[in-house]
Amino acid sequence: MAPSFDWWAKEVHRGTPVVVKMENPNNWAMVELEDPSEDEFLLQSADDGPMPALSRDRARNKNAKQLTWVLLLKAHRAAGCLTSIAAVLLRVAAAISRRVASGFEIAAYYKGWHFGAPNLQLQYLYALANPLAVKGVFGSIYSRWVLIRAEYLAPPLQFLTNACILLFLVQSLDRLVLCLGCLWIRLKKIKPVPKQGAIDLESGEGGFFPMVLVQIPMCNEKEVYQQSIAAVCNLDWPKSKLLIQVLDDSDDPTTQLLIKEEVHKWQEEGANIVYRHRVIREGYKAGNLKSAMNCSYVKDYEFVAIFDADFQPNPDFLKRTVPHFKDNEELGLVQARWSFVNKDENLLTRLQNINLAFHFEVEQQVNGVFLNFFGFNGTAGVWRIKALEDSGGWLERTTVEDMDIAVRAHLHGWKFIFLNDVECQCELPESYEAYRKQQHRWHSGPMQLFRLCLPDVIKSKISGISFLLVGLDLIGEQIE
Repeated sequence: MAPSFDWWAKEVHRGTPVVVKMENPNNWAMVELEDPSEDEFLLQSADDGPMPALSRDRARNKNAKQLTWVLLLKAHRAAGCLTSIAAVLLRVAAAISRRVASGFEIAAYYKGWHFGAPNLQLQYLYALANPLAVKGVFGSIYSRWVLIRAEYLAPPLQFLTNACILLFLVQSLDRLVLCLGCLWIRLKKIKPVPKQGAIDLESGEGGFFPMVLVQIPMCNEKEVYQQSIAAVCNLDWPKSKLLIQVLDDSDDPTTQLLIKEEVHKWQEEGANIVYRHRVIREGYKAGNLKSAMNCSYVKDYEFVAIFDADFQPNPDFLKRTVPHFKDNEELGLVQARWSFVNKDENLLTRLQNINLAFHFEVEQQVNGVFLNFFGFNGTAGVWRIKALEDSGGWLERTTVEDMDIAVRAHLHGWKFIFLNDVECQCELPESYEAYRKQQHRWHSGPMQLFRLCLPDVIKSKISGISFLLVGLDLIGEQIE
């Protein structure tokens, strides 16, 4: 909204006290307090005696400072007005240019210069552009404009149109195949089945209870850190074979202190949990995870489960995911499905739930069952640490570190499993602004990753179907 121009008409009161509240240059408030008039000052001076010279000087200096603030703030308002006016003028100019172009087209049409497909030939346009063949300035200008459009603008636009049509057909075919695969899975009731073993959580004997490392990367998560830490500390797994890392990248000292106190509280209750904070915060989430994997004690653990700060796994999460690794040395990742506690909050959350339900139940489930590959979701998954190390570990080269590690692991021959019946609770963005920021993070890196991974994909020895799937997975993220 453009600032109001009413302040120009306000009467300037000399020596008016001003209260200015300013958080930043774009967020300020000004309150002018009405002072007694000069006549009142004179009456008061006549009653109480003349005002001392020092008091008059101080009042004059104070009023000068207040006047400076008023002028600066009103200048800021004037700059805002000018910016709004400039934006309006630009929009008007764009509208005028469109109207002029339309006028040219309409005038040419009524002059009989509308070309059908048989007449739109470059030879005809060259003849039309000949000054000897066209009479009048308008006809000459318009014919040359049509020639430029046909010779220089139409070919690249036609190429882009054909490319978009091709991508649309490929994406549609991919969606059709995925839907048929999902239907086949439902009809045949196909789902991964882990190796069964005796469950004895007290001693850990007779069952499959390897050493598991749980990581919770977070950054300034003041609202949700308690729920995520509590959910992970309540995982149903032998405490001697479980270590929880709270990887705090917060730059707010208050948030750091709160998270430290929460970790200390769970340590006193017997949980095997540690707090880590990086001094040099580089690489965002990938750098945080990479730093944590460099700890000396990580070599004692075989698997690592990753949960973002807004995810709360059920207590049986590890019992339903880790057994899939038993006697399956080629398995590198077990990914669980997300469930949303606020999916019915508003229309935006319902639409997100529909979109992500297709992503999990159709895309990832079908690719996991038939091809043993899909993009890692960045959370609610269990990795074999050997697979991470074999693939080069976490890299900070893109903002989609989860997709990056998944592609590199697949190129190294590791297989993935998606569990559609194992859910991990989280929340959907309820406002459009939060949703927009989330989508920007998710879609800002796939094309960059495609350029980085394309040479490795071409040189790899994976099958043609897997090659096509990797390409579709990288390009599809950008198309969507």
